[in-house]
Amino acid sequence: MDPGRAYGVRPWASGHHGEGGEDATTLVARAERAVWLSGTDPELAESEARTVLAEARAVPSGTPDPRHAEAVPVALRAAALAARELGDIDLALERLEQAVSEGAAFPSRVAQARMSLVTVVAELGDPEGGLRLAELAERDLTGADLARLDVQRSAALILLGRFGDAVRHCDRALGMLDGDPRFHAGGLLNRGVAHTYLEDFDRAEADLSACVRIAGTAGLDHLAMLAEGNLPFVAARRGDIPGAFERYQAAEGTLFGYPERLAVMRTDFAQALVAARRLGEARTLLARVVTDLAASGAQAGLADAWLLLAQVELLTGAADARGSAEAARSELIRQGRTARVPLATEVVLRARLAREQPNRDLLDELLACVSDLENGGCLSEAAALRLTAAETALRLGERRMARAQLGILIASPARTMIRQHALATRLHLDGDVRGALAAAWSGLAATLAPRPPMGDSPSALGSMDAASQGVTTQGSTTTQGSATIQGSATIQGSADHDAGDCDTACHDPSGPVGTSAVEARAYAARAAEDLAGFCVRLALETGDPWTVLTCSERWRELVRETPGRLRLEGLPAEARGTLVELVRDGDRLAAVLVTAGRCVLRPCGSYSAAAEATVRVRYALRRRNLRDVQAESGLERDLAMLDHQLFDRPLIPADVPGGPVVIVPTGTLHTLPWPLLPSLRGRPVSVAENASSWLAGPEPSSPPESPENPENPVVVAVAGPGLENAEAEVEAVVRSHPGAIRVNAAKAAVLDALGHADVLHVAAHGTFSPRSPLLSRITLDDGPLMAYDLIRLGRAPRLVILSACDAGMAHAPVDGAVLGLAGTFLDRGARCVIAGVVPVRDDEALALMTALHPLLRDGRTPAEALALASGATGVAGFVCFGRGDLRLSAP
Repeated sequence: MDPGRAYGVRPWASGHHGEGGEDATTLVARAERAVWLSGTDPELAESEARTVLAEARAVPSGTPDPRHAEAVPVALRAAALAARELGDIDLALERLEQAVSEGAAFPSRVAQARMSLVTVVAELGDPEGGLRLAELAERDLTGADLARLDVQRSAALILLGRFGDAVRHCDRALGMLDGDPRFHAGGLLNRGVAHTYLEDFDRAEADLSACVRIAGTAGLDHLAMLAEGNLPFVAARRGDIPGAFERYQAAEGTLFGYPERLAVMRTDFAQALVAARRLGEARTLLARVVTDLAASGAQAGLADAWLLLAQVELLTGAADARGSAEAARSELIRQGRTARVPLATEVVLRARLAREQPNRDLLDELLACVSDLENGGCLSEAAALRLTAAETALRLGERRMARAQLGILIASPARTMIRQHALATRLHLDGDVRGALAAAWSGLAATLAPRPPMGDSPSALGSMDAASQGVTTQGSTTTQGSATIQGSATIQGSADHDAGDCDTACHDPSGPVGTSAVEARAYAARAAEDLAGFCVRLALETGDPWTVLTCSERWRELVRETPGRLRLEGLPAEARGTLVELVRDGDRLAAVLVTAGRCVLRPCGSYSAAAEATVRVRYALRRRNLRDVQAESGLERDLAMLDHQLFDRPLIPADVPGGPVVIVPTGTLHTLPWPLLPSLRGRPVSVAENASSWLAGPEPSSPPESPENPENPVVVAVAGPGLENAEAEVEAVVRSHPGAIRVNAAKAAVLDALGHADVLHVAAHGTFSPRSPLLSRITLDDGPLMAYDLIRLGRAPRLVILSACDAGMAHAPVDGAVLGLAGTFLDRGARCVIAGVVPVRDDEALALMTALHPLLRDGRTPAEALALASGATGVAGFVCFGRGDLRLSAP
């Protein structure tokens, strides 16, 4: 959705012919017909406009009939609009300015040219200039042309963030445009855009759908395409991510061949994905956007796309953030959009901090950028960067300067989590680790993000009710699980400050502000995660394992797709295996081991070394499974290194009782085939996104879905295309479970089965998309089942088995936000998912699954069944995610 592009760049010109001979009248009429054709057949419009210009200019200057001269500005305007339709906005600007100059004797024609200039100038980065042109044009327009001008104005108003004013101008115009389908449809499109930003999604969709219908009927295919290209944005802002992806894919086909408009639609969709914290998908889209916008010359859109890409790259830790931010800054400076330049500068500085050793010059640049952000009204961003400057001063040994910056923040009206972070940092500087931890904890208990738009995905930040922590405020007895965080270090009056600044965003009077809410949400999420990370660092300093576990769980809770209330009830009284939660602070890796009545904190060496070993293990296991090599290619060596050397000792000590093990990984370690570690072989192993469910107790048995056959769970099996043994595998599943059924490998049938099955088994090809996890897929007969298709599920089977290559691969941009097919199934309500993390040969998958299902039928848990089946068949590469202690029936 691009409010500056549309609708008004192809205005319909009313006829003002005057008196005169038939030839002159015909010439003006032909020019006006070319204006009309610019929206339906721009190539023909361009040709006709050139012909009219040639004929009009061939008339001797002394000819008494002035209408030959009147045809010139009309034809120039037609040529400009055709150029705009064909993607050459600079040529459109040149021709419209020429129309104003050469049409000086015809005020109404000059006014019409200025009316067309409104959105062209706005799109080139000067919406205020567009509004000034509208004021000039208004003096010489009458009747329906004034309504058309209102439609043009609304586009510039949307770029300025004045959405309510844009709706009012469209409301006033639409009643006068019933006879003009082009501007009628354009007004509906602009109003739909404004309604989207105002979070009135029903009206937005109604307006856009009406635009598609009217434009389609009138043959205005380009305008209909623009409206269709906005529907993914509306769906994503509403929180309907699956619908957004479906509409996005449909719009991609519709807009093929129009790279600029396709890029604009991708930018808008990316903004919505950022707001929903789908950063990988947003980054993938934006990387394509900047190339297409640069090629089309849409400079205003290009600058904002570069800036958004840089911010997303920074949030995801990408190395390209600095280059993207410098490109954004250069373009913003060129356009004179000074209010947004500090936002780009901030990304450049943060990217440098991530890659360089800080020095005093860099510290001075940080503080200068803080001042620029404050002067531009970007108060939330300025406060966050001031905190970074204080931390940088500490790294440089500039303790006095750090104290000064922290004091400014503590006394400021900044967001509570920023001020509490500053307070915690100052207390830590004073040597009060417990007080610092209490201050950080209080910051996490505050409201951590701007109020999400109606229908936005609640994925970013969880509820921070301090009463839900489940920890006391006195003592530190780790054997009972009551290690505490003193809660008194809290700045007073924080709620009032939060209410006042939650919508603070940098306003740019010379350019689009549509991304402000997106930026604010992204900044809030980053600030919350920074504070959670600081909380973990402080907890590690205390050396108290329960405190470390509690802070780590809080961090994970912040970024869950369906956040709830964190409840840690204390250590389990009865032995039910072992919990291992991995925690990292920078490159420092640690593990909290929890058993019945026991909680231990252990150092685990270097995270980067463990991550690199994980990659090597997966590569070696992949080669072994696909029989690319005869030997193990270092697999056992790397597994032993992870288990012994990187963790300094066996991950599970010899004195820990046997039984099931639940691993809560961090970062890249989500993709490790954990059951292969020497300490874990033969044990039931589950990989979970957090520890809360394990601490809550065993998974209670639940009745199967089928009332007709209450003794047996409802088991559904699917065989996908292209696998030699898929049919045999599904037959083995059906034989293992009384009453089990198979369904066709069609998307609709599989989605329907998800609504009533207790167990779903899919034997099919699977693909994980690391940069866009929601685009991970399972191949079916009629196309792929995408990860985003699963978001709409009202319920999911208790157990899902994905006998598909890489289906279990998980991307965890931050701990607790596990994405991909397995993570999406778990998020939608599945209790357990068994899936591969590396490719497995078709015949080996058949052998493993044939052994697995009878064990499940006989009452084994998924983790037990997978351990036994893997041991019996020698097939490795599958992992049990989620509640591995689920039982489908009594043993």
